[in-house]
Amino acid sequence: MFNHIKEDISIVFERDPAARTRFEILTTYPGVHALIMHRFSYWLWKADFFWLGRFFSHIGRWLTGIEIHPGATIGRRVFIDHGMGVVIGETAVIGDDCTLYHGVTLGGTSWNKGKRHPTLEQGVVIGAGAKVLGPITIGKNAKIGSNAVVVKDVPENATAVGIPARILEEEKSKQREATAQKIGFAAYAVGNDENDPMIKALHSLLDHANKQDVALETLKAQIALLTDEKADAELAEAFASKKPKK
Repeated sequence: MFNHIKEDISIVFERDPAARTRFEILTTYPGVHALIMHRFSYWLWKADFFWLGRFFSHIGRWLTGIEIHPGATIGRRVFIDHGMGVVIGETAVIGDDCTLYHGVTLGGTSWNKGKRHPTLEQGVVIGAGAKVLGPITIGKNAKIGSNAVVVKDVPENATAVGIPARILEEEKSKQREATAQKIGFAAYAVGNDENDPMIKALHSLLDHANKQDVALETLKAQIALLTDEKADAELAEAFASKKPKK
């Protein structure tokens, strides 16, 4: 347990540029405090001291604003940044090297016993205010956008945004950004919130502009090819007309 605590403190330096000293982290970071208390309450829970586990979990919630059920499984080098309003359910599993920001909920969608909370694989990042609900799996190194509501599995290395969350199509997003820059449109105005009607309209216009660009390039290539063929034919005809007659 103490090795885990040392790692929880050390990892803060990698993920929070505001961190200065270990003493500062140990005394002023609620995410670290919540994890320390959870390590102890989890040990009590596994030793069948259920009430004590819940009691220390409740104390941790009161002190830090972070609610972690003592039955939740949390891996190594997990970082909870700021942390206020984070809720982690009983059957949630958080893998190594994950990062959670404030307002994140790893919640359930059923009152039935058994697995009802999410599983985060290694390296997952959950943005501020995101809700990940149900016995779903968030794949390795996946990212969940701020305020997203995720109710389905997310594959490895994917990015999910929106309500309900959708997998962000990276290639299409890059095309839209390139098209926006080409026509002099502010790229930051093209968001990934697919539920905003204005954003939908802008995405539709950018996709249409991109298709037009592709069609124009194809047409230009065909015209150039026809021009070359015509020039070759005229050249051949000119040579033929200059041949001496027998």
